[in-house]
Amino acid sequence: MTKLSVNINKIATLRNARGGNLPDVGKAAADCERFGAQGITVHPRPDERHIRYADVRQIKGIVRTEFNIEGNPIPSFIDLVDEVVPDQVTLVPDAHDAITSNSGWDTLAHRDFLTEVCREFRSRGIRTSIFIDPDPAMAEGAAQCGCDRVELYTADYALQYPEAPQTAVLPYLRTATRAKECGLEVNAGHDLNLDNLAFFLRTIPWTAEVSIGHALICDALYMGLEQTIRAYLSQIPKF
Repeated sequence: MTKLSVNINKIATLRNARGGNLPDVGKAAADCERFGAQGITVHPRPDERHIRYADVRQIKGIVRTEFNIEGNPIPSFIDLVDEVVPDQVTLVPDAHDAITSNSGWDTLAHRDFLTEVCREFRSRGIRTSIFIDPDPAMAEGAAQCGCDRVELYTADYALQYPEAPQTAVLPYLRTATRAKECGLEVNAGHDLNLDNLAFFLRTIPWTAEVSIGHALICDALYMGLEQTIRAYLSQIPKF
């Protein structure tokens, strides 16, 4: 069954808006697991506008399921991941001033760099995943970089889903199929929510993990964190 990894960046954003330690991101990580999440995701950026490098170090000692750190592999990020040694690292090509991730890697143009980074993390026993757009060629390129998984950037799927779900999911099905043929596991994330998650996973049932943050935390404002996590888990098909 697909695992749900909760991205807790937005909890850190709320804390940082006021200062202090309320809400406590470490407690939030533990509570997400207690409520049924099968993983915790964080995305530390250089400006530390949400998750801070210090948070990553703290959360490593709290998470008991799967800890996934995602981000652009700049030197400080690589050093942090090597120090913390999470279960998984997801390589995302976001600019330092990006509001949110907005594209996947060109795994062909950046093959040498990504190969070097994957080699570094795999030498530490860390599963590596490369964030890609829905393009089978990018999945092939990722496999050649030596990663373990790809994460499909699902923003376009979420955008098109309300009007044309079959059309929206088709490029993702093709890319996920090619990734599987190349020996890669498949993750997915970005703008997945309670409306579009189940259809995506029924179409691509071999999805190993979904990472969901913004929509889940927004839903939690109304439903509460525990009920929200249960609602998302209920949308994951049990094959």
